[in-house]
Amino acid sequence: MSSPPSTPPRSSVRNGMSLVTLGALLASSLTLSLAPRAQAAETLLSQGRTATASSIEGDAYSAAAAFDGNLTGTRWASQWTDAQWIQVDLGASKDLSRTVLTWEGAYGRNYEIQASDNGTDWRTLKTVTAGDGGTDDLAVSGSGRYVRMQGLARSGGYGYSLWEFQVYGTDGGTNPPPAGAVRVTGSQGDWQLTVGGRPYTVKGLTWGPAMADAPRYMPDLKSMGVNTVRTWGTDASSKPLLDAAAAQGLKVVNGFWLQPGGGPGSGGCVNYVTDTTYKSTMLTEFAKWVDTYKSHPATLMWNVGNESVLGLQNCYGGTELEAQRNAYTTFVNDVAKKIHSIDPDHPVTSTDAWTGAWPYYKRNAPDLDLYSMNSYGNLCKVRQDWIDGGYDKPYIITEGGPAGEWEVPDDVNGIPDEPTDVQKADGYTTAWGCVTGHRGVALGATLFHYGLEHDFGGVWFNLLPDGLKRLSYYAVKKAYTGSTTGDNTPPVITNMTVSPASAAPAGREFTVRADIRDPDGDPITPKIYLSGNHVNGDKRLVDAQYRSLGDNTFAVTAPEKLGVWKVYIQAEDGRGNAGIETKSLKVVAPPVSGTNIALNRPATASSAQASYGDCPCPAANAFDGDTGTRWASDWSDPQWIQVDLGSAKPIRTLQLVWDPAYAKSYEVVVSDNGTTWRTVHTTTTGNGDIDTIETATTARYVKLQLTARGTGWGYSLHEFGVHS
Repeated sequence: MSSPPSTPPRSSVRNGMSLVTLGALLASSLTLSLAPRAQAAETLLSQGRTATASSIEGDAYSAAAAFDGNLTGTRWASQWTDAQWIQVDLGASKDLSRTVLTWEGAYGRNYEIQASDNGTDWRTLKTVTAGDGGTDDLAVSGSGRYVRMQGLARSGGYGYSLWEFQVYGTDGGTNPPPAGAVRVTGSQGDWQLTVGGRPYTVKGLTWGPAMADAPRYMPDLKSMGVNTVRTWGTDASSKPLLDAAAAQGLKVVNGFWLQPGGGPGSGGCVNYVTDTTYKSTMLTEFAKWVDTYKSHPATLMWNVGNESVLGLQNCYGGTELEAQRNAYTTFVNDVAKKIHSIDPDHPVTSTDAWTGAWPYYKRNAPDLDLYSMNSYGNLCKVRQDWIDGGYDKPYIITEGGPAGEWEVPDDVNGIPDEPTDVQKADGYTTAWGCVTGHRGVALGATLFHYGLEHDFGGVWFNLLPDGLKRLSYYAVKKAYTGSTTGDNTPPVITNMTVSPASAAPAGREFTVRADIRDPDGDPITPKIYLSGNHVNGDKRLVDAQYRSLGDNTFAVTAPEKLGVWKVYIQAEDGRGNAGIETKSLKVVAPPVSGTNIALNRPATASSAQASYGDCPCPAANAFDGDTGTRWASDWSDPQWIQVDLGSAKPIRTLQLVWDPAYAKSYEVVVSDNGTTWRTVHTTTTGNGDIDTIETATTARYVKLQLTARGTGWGYSLHEFGVHS
């Protein structure tokens, strides 16, 4: 084995030494391996420094005796119990490389070498088990002002006894931190982030593409002036992202997901007060990946959880909600401690979407190095909330940009009125201005979102839906680089209108128009898309059927399904850019000439749901003239619904307005007496759209015989019109 240059050989030497591993931190079990020989740059930092201990066996065995340079003449000895410690104050934070413990006969079998910046909060640098006395020469990594040997188990019935406890390293006050080490430095209201000792402002975007595609997109991010990307989860799939980021000189905020993530949305409900298994599992999992990526050059910091303090309201209420929020933030602090014990060179933060979460972090998570916040339309209010809360840590914005659908007023059709492309671009510019305006406290942002999805949410937030660059893309680039001079920029769409916006008959044409111009004079190709997100939850953008009327005016065929749809104009310039604008469209049942002779007439059905969602849903709801109500049957085949017209009347047109729970196969039968029936229409290819059926008959009773459902639910009709 190797000994420090000033240590003479001893007859009793260690047979094995260990480097601490992640498993040791979690399971307290490892074996020891030899430490390398001291390098010339090392300095003995501990000799003659102030020392203290948990106890001494007597006045002749003080803590100072282990730091006096006398290897065989003086020693520290503790009282005869396991949980004893001895520590040294190095006077200032130092970069640590090695500790050498020269044991007397009463040695430590199990113990930890710990470091601290303040003498209160400790992180483990090394864990030793199965020690056998002699001299332990242990390589360590990290920094700290205080270094401690924390005894866990003695070798015999005596206490612990050290001839000498030597700490080696370099002076952290005069040498730069480890290459790539990230620090939150400064004091109240005057903080900054440093990487390798140099100031670093987070100019970032949240990451959307597949991790494996990172090499393709990282050069583009770099060209935008982005220096950081944020993820929500970290595992084996993260390596391509980290490698690609490092290749371009970018950093990564490595996320860790905790339930119930996602704020107002769902995400699973965990009981943080009682579920020790979940917490232990997550702690083990996170520690594994911290150990894996702590030395990766792209790692900037660790981010524990996403919007869970807010999200817990979806799981609990009242006093239980308070208990869960306190327990969650306490667990976040446990994770932060564990991360610091493994990786002292990268900060730890935690994200929420509500500044009301910060008091919980302030109270329960003191080991966080900084806070994080997701904020969109209210981002510029975060500064005042921070001031009003009297917080003593800086923050970063981990999601931000234009106002989200939960923050904007509703439009004429009662759905969130999506901002225009111009407004969204301005939203990013404003957001970045508010981040940089909180100097010394807001340390940067990872704005939302470098994503490619071409769907409802993708058009609202993505900078590159379908890989096409938006005005928002260039707004972020200008914020981070100061200029977009020389860039070819997207077409700009203004004054988009949809007519009629609130009464477009299903299957009939409506009109869309807009003013479209391209700043660079490029030829423009417009396209029209539809989204049924507010009708059936389908967020996809589907190609509309349309024809051009000239002057960027289009006749578009309305969907067959009733409800509020989104209509999109996408103008492409052939240079990788697009302008996208959207308005809502309310699709209604197409008018039917003649009188609805079934309106408010007596109705019966084979069954009706008494209570489920918006029910009760009696048969009469299908004949009340209101497409906002419905009849709903039991979830079985067959079913029927019928109306009594009061007397035999001529019938020309039937109109069936289906709910998503539609009939695939059904017959329309009529009767003069309610007993003898004749069929006037049959189908086995129902699709849930509005069915308009022409017939020429006379009858008093009209019935739907429903034989095969189109979904796993029952049958459901908003309206069943019978027109004379």
